[in-house]
Amino acid sequence: MSAMPHHDQVLSSTVCELGEGPSYEHETDTLWWLDILGKTLHELHLQSRTKREHPLPVMASVVARIDGSRQMMATEGGIFIRDRDSGDFSLYCELEPGKASNRSNDGRVHPSGSLWIGTMSKTGEDGAGAIYHVADGRVAELFGKISIPNSICFAPDGATGYFVDTRVNQLMRVPLDAATGLPVGAAEVLVDTSDRAGGMDGSVCDAQGNIWNARWGAGAVECFDPTGKLLAKHELPAKRTTCPVFCGRDFDRLAVTSAWEGMSAAERASDPLAGQLFTLPISVSGRAEPVFKA
Repeated sequence: MSAMPHHDQVLSSTVCELGEGPSYEHETDTLWWLDILGKTLHELHLQSRTKREHPLPVMASVVARIDGSRQMMATEGGIFIRDRDSGDFSLYCELEPGKASNRSNDGRVHPSGSLWIGTMSKTGEDGAGAIYHVADGRVAELFGKISIPNSICFAPDGATGYFVDTRVNQLMRVPLDAATGLPVGAAEVLVDTSDRAGGMDGSVCDAQGNIWNARWGAGAVECFDPTGKLLAKHELPAKRTTCPVFCGRDFDRLAVTSAWEGMSAAERASDPLAGQLFTLPISVSGRAEPVFKA
């Protein structure tokens, strides 16, 4: 099952070089996402369509609600708390002290309120990154020698986690302690897409535990069930789709970020909507993003 792309799928025509880390805040009916390389936090109030941009002092890749006055932001300099009114940043904890050659990439808050956050080399060096667990100001490395960490998401009950190294293109499944978000067993391959075009990028789990994955280079979002079976593929009007998120008052819509990073002038000309924010013309059964416990 597949849907042909339409221009009415554009939710925001603001162009990001590397749009990533979308997060929907139900309390304010607001979509947040980041242009990592453009050092910008984007804000879109869905009902009013009011759009704002917030310049950032660092490259950031993940934003999550803490409360009505604060947000958590994962950045190249560590985990920060952002004051919503002033925009000021305060350091919550460092991720990789003294490793300025790395930056944060994909991440997501676990139902327990802890954070999984991946890092990678700013120059794409093989195996330079890792995936970490952050809670109570403490950082624990979960998986090392990761090149491009992505697809971090969690089953609704918090007892299963997923992640991928896009350079390997195998979606991994790992059993978790639902109370903490820490692994209680080994990671195993759930979906192997290493022989297919494109790369597994960001993912999110719906209310049934299905995994919605943005496929970089393929202009698509694919949906897998918890056993790894491909249920659906939906096309989008930009090739470098990066990450999906559920949005809307009933979490029944899927928004997807995209990028033009690494494209030649000719590639950009043939992919004119690259970097914009899209929505799929389907109804989904999503759920709220957990709040980060600072």
